[in-house]
Amino acid sequence: MKQVEINESGFVVDATLLAEAFALEPGDVQGLMRKGEITSLSETGVGEDAGRARLTFHYGDRALRLVVDQTGAILKRTSFTAKSRTPARADIAPEV
Repeated sequence: MKQVEINESGFVVDATLLAEAFALEPGDVQGLMRKGEITSLSETGVGEDAGRARLTFHYGDRALRLVVDQTGAILKRTSFTAKSRTPARADIAPEV
């Protein structure tokens, strides 16, 4: 498998790529995505960025951003610290 594939449903990113970026085991990635602990956002380029897409993944306070072309080739890869996007759980009361 290529690191990023594009099919009729959207983008498919190799779990190993995310695991490396977030210091996880590849086998843990899918479960963390199902639980909403790893979140993702995809954006399609327009104008001078047409034919490209930006994929951003968040886990805890870390983010991985990939810019890919229409074949799924990674043009740019960036990791950075970001505000946590983990959804708040309604069953946990805030500390006072």
